[in-house]
Amino acid sequence: MLPVRRSAVAALSAAVLVACGLAGCTAQAESEPDDAVDSTPSSQVEASGTSPIVFAFVCRVDDSDRTETYTTYSAVWKDARSACRAERITGTEASAQQRAAVRATDGAATLEDLATTCAVTGHGLWTATITSDHDAHVAAGLAEYCPGHPEMDHLHDAIAAYRG
Repeated sequence: MLPVRRSAVAALSAAVLVACGLAGCTAQAESEPDDAVDSTPSSQVEASGTSPIVFAFVCRVDDSDRTETYTTYSAVWKDARSACRAERITGTEASAQQRAAVRATDGAATLEDLATTCAVTGHGLWTATITSDHDAHVAAGLAEYCPGHPEMDHLHDAIAAYRG
Protein backbone atom coordinates (compact mmCIF):
# COMPACT_ATOMS: atom_id res chain seq x y z
CA MET A 1 0.00 0.00 0.00
CA LEU A 2 2.93 2.30 0.58
CA PRO A 3 3.90 2.47 -3.13
CA VAL A 4 0.33 3.48 -4.09
CA ARG A 5 0.35 6.22 -1.46
CA ARG A 6 3.72 7.53 -2.72
CA SER A 7 2.51 7.70 -6.35
CA ALA A 8 -0.68 9.44 -5.23
CA VAL A 9 1.34 11.95 -3.22
CA ALA A 10 3.77 12.40 -6.11
CA ALA A 11 0.90 12.96 -8.58
CA LEU A 12 -0.78 15.43 -6.22
CA SER A 13 2.51 17.26 -5.68
CA ALA A 14 3.09 17.48 -9.43
CA ALA A 15 -0.44 18.83 -9.97
CA VAL A 16 0.08 21.47 -7.27
CA LEU A 17 3.40 22.53 -8.80
CA VAL A 18 1.86 22.81 -12.29
CA ALA A 19 -1.09 24.80 -10.92
CA CYS A 20 1.25 27.15 -9.05
CA GLY A 21 3.41 27.55 -12.13
CA LEU A 22 0.39 28.42 -14.28
CA ALA A 23 -0.92 30.83 -11.68
CA GLY A 24 2.46 32.55 -11.61
CA CYS A 25 2.48 32.87 -15.40
CA THR A 26 -1.08 34.14 -15.47
CA ALA A 27 -0.44 36.72 -12.78
CA GLN A 28 2.48 38.13 -14.78
CA ALA A 29 0.82 37.95 -18.20
CA GLU A 30 -0.54 41.12 -19.74
CA SER A 31 -3.62 41.05 -21.88
CA GLU A 32 -3.41 42.14 -25.49
CA PRO A 33 -4.99 45.53 -26.06
CA ASP A 34 -8.26 45.47 -27.95
CA ASP A 35 -7.97 47.07 -31.40
CA ALA A 36 -11.21 48.94 -30.76
CA VAL A 37 -9.88 50.59 -27.61
CA ASP A 38 -8.26 53.98 -28.00
CA SER A 39 -4.86 53.72 -26.38
CA THR A 40 -4.17 57.46 -26.49
CA PRO A 41 -3.01 58.61 -23.06
CA SER A 42 -5.75 60.64 -21.44
CA SER A 43 -3.29 63.43 -20.62
CA GLN A 44 -3.21 64.27 -24.34
CA VAL A 45 -6.99 64.63 -24.64
CA GLU A 46 -8.46 68.04 -24.05
CA ALA A 47 -12.01 68.34 -22.82
CA SER A 48 -13.96 70.67 -25.07
CA GLY A 49 -17.55 70.10 -24.06
CA THR A 50 -18.47 68.81 -27.50
CA SER A 51 -18.45 65.43 -29.14
CA PRO A 52 -18.45 64.38 -32.80
CA ILE A 53 -21.74 63.57 -34.49
CA VAL A 54 -22.40 59.84 -34.79
CA PHE A 55 -25.16 58.21 -36.84
CA ALA A 56 -27.08 54.97 -36.72
CA PHE A 57 -28.59 53.60 -39.91
CA VAL A 58 -32.15 52.35 -40.10
CA CYS A 59 -32.51 50.15 -43.18
CA ARG A 60 -35.40 48.31 -44.75
CA VAL A 61 -34.97 44.56 -44.82
CA ASP A 62 -35.48 43.44 -48.42
CA ASP A 63 -38.90 44.51 -49.74
CA SER A 64 -40.65 44.20 -46.39
CA ASP A 65 -41.74 46.85 -43.92
CA ARG A 66 -39.26 45.47 -41.38
CA THR A 67 -36.22 47.56 -40.54
CA GLU A 68 -32.89 46.82 -38.99
CA THR A 69 -30.69 49.35 -37.22
CA TYR A 70 -26.93 49.37 -37.74
CA THR A 71 -24.27 51.34 -35.92
CA THR A 72 -21.48 51.05 -38.49
CA TYR A 73 -21.24 51.58 -42.22
CA SER A 74 -19.38 48.32 -42.69
CA ALA A 75 -22.26 46.35 -41.16
CA VAL A 76 -24.71 47.95 -43.62
CA TRP A 77 -22.33 47.29 -46.52
CA LYS A 78 -21.91 43.66 -45.47
CA ASP A 79 -25.69 43.13 -45.50
CA ALA A 80 -25.97 45.04 -48.82
CA ARG A 81 -28.84 47.25 -47.69
CA SER A 82 -30.04 49.78 -50.23
CA ALA A 83 -32.86 51.63 -48.47
CA CYS A 84 -31.51 53.31 -45.36
CA ARG A 85 -31.76 56.57 -43.48
CA ALA A 86 -29.17 58.05 -41.14
CA GLU A 87 -30.32 59.08 -37.68
CA ARG A 88 -28.12 61.11 -35.40
CA ILE A 89 -27.63 59.18 -32.18
CA THR A 90 -25.09 61.31 -30.39
CA GLY A 91 -22.77 64.23 -30.81
CA THR A 92 -22.96 67.97 -30.74
CA GLU A 93 -20.48 69.11 -33.37
CA ALA A 94 -19.40 67.90 -36.79
CA SER A 95 -15.87 66.53 -36.97
CA ALA A 96 -13.28 68.18 -39.21
CA GLN A 97 -13.83 65.41 -41.80
CA GLN A 98 -17.61 65.88 -41.66
CA ARG A 99 -17.28 69.68 -42.06
CA ALA A 100 -14.89 69.24 -45.03
CA ALA A 101 -17.31 66.81 -46.68
CA VAL A 102 -20.27 69.17 -46.32
CA ARG A 103 -18.16 72.05 -47.69
CA ALA A 104 -17.18 69.89 -50.67
CA THR A 105 -20.87 69.50 -51.59
CA ASP A 106 -21.15 73.28 -52.04
CA GLY A 107 -24.65 73.21 -50.56
CA ALA A 108 -25.86 70.18 -52.55
CA ALA A 109 -26.12 67.86 -49.52
CA THR A 110 -26.39 67.95 -45.75
CA LEU A 111 -24.36 65.87 -43.33
CA GLU A 112 -27.36 63.57 -42.90
CA ASP A 113 -27.62 63.19 -46.70
CA LEU A 114 -23.96 62.19 -46.91
CA ALA A 115 -24.28 59.74 -44.01
CA THR A 116 -27.36 58.14 -45.59
CA THR A 117 -25.72 57.83 -49.01
CA CYS A 118 -22.50 56.50 -47.54
CA ALA A 119 -24.39 53.65 -45.87
CA VAL A 120 -25.78 52.15 -49.08
CA THR A 121 -24.15 50.24 -51.90
CA GLY A 122 -25.14 49.11 -55.35
CA HIS A 123 -27.00 52.15 -56.64
CA GLY A 124 -27.02 55.91 -56.93
CA LEU A 125 -23.73 57.72 -57.31
CA TRP A 126 -21.91 54.54 -56.27
CA THR A 127 -22.74 52.90 -59.60
CA ALA A 128 -24.04 55.68 -61.88
CA THR A 129 -22.47 58.19 -64.23
CA ILE A 130 -22.32 61.74 -62.94
CA THR A 131 -24.33 63.96 -65.27
CA SER A 132 -24.81 67.24 -63.37
CA ASP A 133 -22.96 69.76 -61.24
CA HIS A 134 -25.27 68.85 -58.35
CA ASP A 135 -24.26 65.18 -58.53
CA ALA A 136 -20.58 66.14 -58.90
CA HIS A 137 -20.78 68.22 -55.70
CA VAL A 138 -22.50 65.41 -53.80
CA ALA A 139 -19.90 62.95 -55.11
CA ALA A 140 -17.08 65.23 -53.95
CA GLY A 141 -18.65 65.32 -50.50
CA LEU A 142 -18.97 61.54 -50.43
CA ALA A 143 -15.33 61.15 -51.43
CA GLU A 144 -14.40 63.25 -48.38
CA TYR A 145 -16.96 61.75 -46.02
CA CYS A 146 -16.60 58.01 -46.55
CA PRO A 147 -13.27 57.17 -48.19
CA GLY A 148 -13.54 53.51 -47.13
CA HIS A 149 -16.73 52.85 -49.07
CA PRO A 150 -16.44 49.61 -51.09
CA GLU A 151 -17.48 51.38 -54.31
CA MET A 152 -15.21 54.40 -53.89
CA ASP A 153 -13.12 53.50 -56.95
CA HIS A 154 -16.19 53.83 -59.17
CA LEU A 155 -17.08 57.16 -57.56
CA HIS A 156 -13.57 58.52 -58.18
CA ASP A 157 -13.72 57.35 -61.80
CA ALA A 158 -17.15 58.95 -62.25
CA ILE A 159 -15.92 62.26 -60.79
CA ALA A 160 -12.87 62.23 -63.07
CA ALA A 161 -14.96 61.40 -66.13
CA TYR A 162 -17.40 64.24 -65.38
CA ARG A 163 -14.65 66.77 -64.84
CA GLY A 164 -13.08 65.50 -68.04
